[in-house]
Amino acid sequence: MGNIIYNKRLTEEYYLMKIEQKNDGKMGQFCMLRAWDNEPLLSRPLSIYDRDDSSLTFLYKVIGEGTEIMTTLKAGDDIICQGPYGSSFPMVKGKIALVAGGVGIAPMYLAAKELSKDKDNSVDIYFSLRGVEILREELSSVSDNLILKTNERVVNLVDADKYDYIFTCGPDSLMKDVYSRAKNKKAIVYASLERRMGCGIGICYVCTCKTKSGNKLTCKDGSVFLGSEVFIDD
Repeated sequence: MGNIIYNKRLTEEYYLMKIEQKNDGKMGQFCMLRAWDNEPLLSRPLSIYDRDDSSLTFLYKVIGEGTEIMTTLKAGDDIICQGPYGSSFPMVKGKIALVAGGVGIAPMYLAAKELSKDKDNSVDIYFSLRGVEILREELSSVSDNLILKTNERVVNLVDADKYDYIFTCGPDSLMKDVYSRAKNKKAIVYASLERRMGCGIGICYVCTCKTKSGNKLTCKDGSVFLGSEVFIDD
């Protein structure tokens, strides 16, 4: 059980919620959050936006009943927060691009923050979303360059030969496009998959995904995978 420190409305769709909870979370991991008793049936998997040893911060987008309930929470309220779960982005070295669409930007703030601790790294963020922009100042503070576009794609702005690694998260179509443009070039792609989840620990098999090594569980085997493992050529 976590205690809410704040639940800030950024736009009509996006909120930033900070929870007081001890954790050892890593960039790319997620937690299962629940602020209701019986309905909706499933908890909500949310990527860790930021963390320290005693708190977790989550960016979420209002999509359905569960996230709508979350918008009503205020400082001092309790929320069930299980995790962190899943695999993390690797702590790589070199020139790194973080490419995200919509709420897929959620794990990229922490990734940029952690990667930038190595002064030899260079971290660029490419972020596109529909509607009103969010988090420009925050993302700029943890990156060398921020390319933020509203209602406009950013994937075609990423030159995969300029980077050693690309981390991506967002709609499948965006991540597949990132990988497709990079697969014969210099950069190694890691993707954080977004899937509906039931348990978050590999029991329910709701989040099964296809890989080159057969079906795997997004929650337990991922959610971070090598792009070459999950984006199988037709």
